[in-house]
Amino acid sequence: MLPDILVKRSVTKDGKKVSHLRWWVSMILAMALALGTWNPTGHHFIHYLTSGDPLEGFKPFYILLMFAFWLMAIKAIYQSLKWYGALVAAAIIAAFVYGLAQKGWLDTSDWSTLGWVATIGIGLIIWLGLNASIIWKTATGVYTTDATDED
Repeated sequence: MLPDILVKRSVTKDGKKVSHLRWWVSMILAMALALGTWNPTGHHFIHYLTSGDPLEGFKPFYILLMFAFWLMAIKAIYQSLKWYGALVAAAIIAAFVYGLAQKGWLDTSDWSTLGWVATIGIGLIIWLGLNASIIWKTATGVYTTDATDED
């Protein structure tokens, strides 16, 4: 039913089977949070919040829900990457965007385009924060890098 890339499974060193679907689900959730918070189309949470009374209807519920999602995202980013890791990720994304602009593949004079680039870049940083420990373990074989009492 789903394409093979979504349901492919790998076997870990411990013999556990893991699905690649988690990568795609976390990417969709990270992009949904970034695009849902703000995007150049005007269909986003900030526009919804600023139109009318912020305390009418379900707006307080949505405010608390978005606040909770952003707290989880920021905690994941900080726990996985720390602030310097997030800054390095942002610098890498900026360097990639700079390369696209230098090749003429991206028009940086258009504010709407820059808005999309920034929003998708934030989504990628969230995704990286959610998955950095998995990427680190896959690349190095080291399960955790947290400091211990012995350090």
